Amino acid sequence: MSTQNLGKSTMTKADIVEKVYEKIGFSKKESSELVEMVFETLKQVLEAGEKVKISGFGNFVIRQKKERIGRNPQTGSQITISARRVLTFRPSQVLKAMLNGEDITGLTDDDDDDDGDQD
Repeated sequence: MSTQNLGKSTMTKADIVEKVYEKIGFSKKESSELVEMVFETLKQVLEAGEKVKISGFGNFVIRQKKERIGRNPQTGSQITISARRVLTFRPSQVLKAMLNGEDITGLTDDDDDDDGDQD
């Protein structure tokens, strides 16, 4: 599966601040502070190892990966890949349907829980 940017550009934090400013009518400074608070809260919760579930959007989950043996693709020599935590995102059924132009009527987030099944 190839990964490609289907849009023409990338949305940045500044773009999100601008959207909040336009839609809610806060000052740009207030909009910026609001966006910063949201992202800071998300970072703190994830850093603590907790799951973040945003209804209609998806789940952010921290997973623990064990130490493992890998290979340097240039030399073929074995290397040890250290244990680490990785952030994963699993989109909700609603978001998946929206991205594929499907009807979202009747879809709920009840099936968003990260139960390990693959779509």
